[in-house]
Parts: sequence; structure tokens; C-alpha cells
Amino acid sequence: MIGLTSESTPLRDASEVADFARRCFQPAAQGPDAGERVGVELEFLVFDRAAAAAQVPMAEVEQAVPALPGGSRVTFEPGGQLELSGPAAPLRDALDRLAADVSAVRAALRPAGLVLAGVGLDPVRPARRQLRLPRYDAMAEFLGEPYGALMMCSTASVQVNLDLGERPQARWERAHALGPVLMAAFANSPLSGGRPCGWMSGRQAVWDRLDRTRTAPVPAPGRPAADPAADPAADPAADWADYLLDARLMLVREDGERCRPVRDGSTFRDWLNGAGERRPTADDLAYHATTVFPPVRPRGWLEIRYLDAQHPAAWPVCVAVTHALVADDRAADAALAAVEPYLGPGRTPSRELWREAARCGLSEPRLARVAEACFRAALEALPRLGADPGLVGEVAAFADRHVTPGRSPAADLMDPVPGRRVPSWLNGEG
Repeated sequence: MIGLTSESTPLRDASEVADFARRCFQPAAQGPDAGERVGVELEFLVFDRAAAAAQVPMAEVEQAVPALPGGSRVTFEPGGQLELSGPAAPLRDALDRLAADVSAVRAALRPAGLVLAGVGLDPVRPARRQLRLPRYDAMAEFLGEPYGALMMCSTASVQVNLDLGERPQARWERAHALGPVLMAAFANSPLSGGRPCGWMSGRQAVWDRLDRTRTAPVPAPGRPAADPAADPAADPAADWADYLLDARLMLVREDGERCRPVRDGSTFRDWLNGAGERRPTADDLAYHATTVFPPVRPRGWLEIRYLDAQHPAAWPVCVAVTHALVADDRAADAALAAVEPYLGPGRTPSRELWREAARCGLSEPRLARVAEACFRAALEALPRLGADPGLVGEVAAFADRHVTPGRSPAADLMDPVPGRRVPSWLNGEG
């Protein structure tokens, strides 16, 4: 529980929500020698190479996954998507440990003809839920068809978790301002139902059609972004508190594990003001915070949630560039200078810019130009952040293949290749 003294004590008023939100921006405790840490959560769709249109039973995958050398936690999303959550560590260590685990899983699945597909939206299969838990039952009822089912069962992402650093507000603003260009650079979900869906990031298109009170970016109040020391009025914790209060209630947990969907459109603020049968508790607030999914979410660190799943061998580039542009001051300054002409009030991206990035990817010339500046800045920063020459070379190769020509990874997935019998998103596993 972040910042509240008793899980079962009813909340008095909105000031306790503000206290909870404020503590979400306090850096999580770590050892004195931990250094700058990165955490990565990778989701993968699992396919049978010989029958790509068939659902792969989650139990079959679970049974095949071995003990992992890097210490990643293995979980499954409702549609059977495999998730590997690596331990938070300095950049190089975090990438090495998670890469070892990805390799171990791929090797274990290969004898059964199963592969990890690094794409953000299932290219061929309809949404089908495999994991039955009270939370997911309530979520499915709340979010509805078709987009709730698609989000829960057919999407996959790379989530990058970053330390808040000495200036949490600055990193919060960077993660938002650079969101559309990073989304465009790594857009990797152009197919659905076996054909192009009209978006480079079809995954983001799905999220955009869900309940906006819980999936839209946390709104800034229109203030100019600046260093907190220079602009003490700027308070992202207050924005986060308002977001939590104004998000619709998805569910209320009752006895044991039972969850009751909330169908009347009421918000957490309504509940706090007496709309429910009982007053919400600290535990209710903490759980409510797990049911909202903005592109960037604070939890004692920053969860960056807007990136499509990537090829199992290419995801380190996504992590490294995101980390460099948010954590390195010089890289962030260069990237923000490039993107600033396209930002709205408070130097925040408009919904239209997010949608343009998802629909067009790097084929949108403005986003391509900004992406080039961002990758140059990241390549300069990565050696300062402990990246070895091999990782820097991977980032440079990605830039040459995708950023310079203005081709998001999604474009490769749509290219017809004469004579290819295996779909491109399975040929080489994504």
C-alpha cells in the first residue's frame, strides 16, 4: 500500500487520495549502490508455427517454460499472452538477464513448434479468453466488445519501468512529450483478422477506443513544463490524484476474491462522496489505481506503457532508446527541442498527435524528422548510461533500417515477399 496507514480504514476525503498520489511520485526505496535502474516487462503472443490460426493452450506453454536463468517472473495475460518481467537493474544487466530468459523460453518452446511472436496485435486470431479470474470477468463485462476483448486477449506490449530520479516531474513530462514519436518509431501491429487494419499501431487503436477516463494520458493543467525548482506550482501528483478521482469505477472487490462490476458510470470521486453502499477504503483506492491504464503511470517509478511488442531479438533497442531519452538530461533536452513545435498547451501531445502516430507511424514526415533527432540523441547518450558497443550498434542498425527511411517495424510486417510460405510475423518470430 502506497502512503495510507490502514487498508481497511474508510477514506475521509479527497486529501487522502492526494496523499496516495503524492507518494506514487516518491522514488521506490533501493540500496545505496543500486544506481539507475531499468525494469522491463515483455508480452508475447504465442503461436503454433504449423497452425497459426489456432489458439495455443496456455497450459501447454506454462508446462514448457523452464526455470529461467535471469530471474524473470512468468505470468500470463487473459488471452494466454506470455509475459516475462525482468528484475530491475542497471541497463546492461537488465537487458542481459531478460535476454537470457527470452532465449531460454524460445528454446523450450521450439521442439513443440511454438514460437513467440513479437507483434502488438494478434494478426489472425479472434479474441478468445483463456484465463478466468474474477478480476478479468469483471473487466471483460465493464470494457465490453469488441475492444475490451481485443485489449485483454489480443494485444502485447513492451513496458519500460524507469526510476523517477532526482527530478520526477521532469521525467514524467519527458515520458509524455516523447510518447507519440516513440510509439511511431516502434509501431508494430498493422494487421488484424489476416489483413491490414489501417493503423501502424493497431494495438494503440484498440486502447484508444476503450474507456477514456482510464486510458487517456494523465492531463496536465496547461502550465508550461519546467524544472520543479523553477515552477513550484507544477504538480503532477495533483494531476494524478484528479485522474484517479475522475476515472470510472470498473469493479468493487467483495468477500474473498469476488469482484462486482460497476455499471452505473460512477467515478471514484462519486464513491468517496457517498454514492456507494459503503465508503471506499485505502485498499479500494490502491486497487482502483491498478484498474486505470494511462500511457504513463506512476508507482514509485514510471511505467511507460505505450510501446508495441517487438521482435524477440529487437526489443532491447526499444528499451535502450526510451531509457536514454527519459533518463539522460542532455538527450532529453535535444529530443524535447525537436518535438516541441508539435506539442500542445503545457508542452503535452494532443490526442490528435497520439492518433496520428498510431495510424501513420514514421510515414508521417514530422514524426520521422523528430524520431531521427531522438535516435541521434539516444545514440550519443547510451555510452554515458553504460551501454556497450554491441547495444549501441543495435540501436544504430535499427535507426538505419527504420528511422532514416521513415519505416516503422509495422511496414515490414505488411510487405509481401514472393515465395514466402510462413507469414512474415512468424518468419524469425516477429
